[in-house]
Amino acid sequence: MEQPEEVTDAPDAPRSSGTSDAVQAPVTAAPVPDAAAAAVPDVAPKRRRGRTGALIGVAAALGLVAGTCAGYLVQADREPTPLPPLSQPVLPQAKGKGPEPLSAAQDRRVKTDGDLRELLLDRPRGAKRTEWTEGSDGWLDLAAYADRFEKPDAAFGQLVQDRFRRAVVTGWEVGDDYTVDIRLVQYRQEEAASAAEVGVEAQYWPEQERHDSWPIPGTGEGRAYVLAEPRTEDGYQSLYGAEAHAARGDITMEIYVYGTKPVPKKMIMSLAERQMERL
Repeated sequence: MEQPEEVTDAPDAPRSSGTSDAVQAPVTAAPVPDAAAAAVPDVAPKRRRGRTGALIGVAAALGLVAGTCAGYLVQADREPTPLPPLSQPVLPQAKGKGPEPLSAAQDRRVKTDGDLRELLLDRPRGAKRTEWTEGSDGWLDLAAYADRFEKPDAAFGQLVQDRFRRAVVTGWEVGDDYTVDIRLVQYRQEEAASAAEVGVEAQYWPEQERHDSWPIPGTGEGRAYVLAEPRTEDGYQSLYGAEAHAARGDITMEIYVYGTKPVPKKMIMSLAERQMERL
């Protein structure tokens, strides 16, 4: 039995009739411009700086030198001005004793630097000393004076700030109707006029109550007050009052009058005027 021949060559695949060979366009290189043909703009040369400033500086220096020379020539032709002698003439000194020191009447400082108690009003003849002045020598130190305020601690600090120096007090009873309390307080016034300021500030409280008031002659801002109504407190007798505040130099004056009857204007004004006359 004959074997069929082995086919070794595959038949050629049929080519599609619709397929055509693609035609490629030739590639052309872009023309390179001629470098020599490109026009290069000319660069303007830079201007050299500094010459104008140097010329101005030289001109100013020359002007200064010329002015100095001209001034020297003008002064050289003038006569020299003689200087005053260094030694001064000896002044004649006064001979004999110097002037007598001023009296207290002529120099108020002599009076106020002495015993301050001597400037207080004298207690009227037959008048009884008040309870708070019995056994006292009349002097009040800082703590004792501050203790007379409603808030002693705050008063103590304020007195230190005001440069408290010393204080004196006197007081007496007028029959069974009135009591009188007079205080003189002196301050160190190196930096501020504390006495005048305190004298004005002391008028704050009486101004808050119903009162009649009058200026104290010759005291600037000093005033006297008489309360229009008595102060009342449960369990205590009604109390009428009057007070006066003024300052002169480094001393403030405080006067308080209390009584079971209205305090007459004449009474408080007389006390204030007579006390200020002694300062």
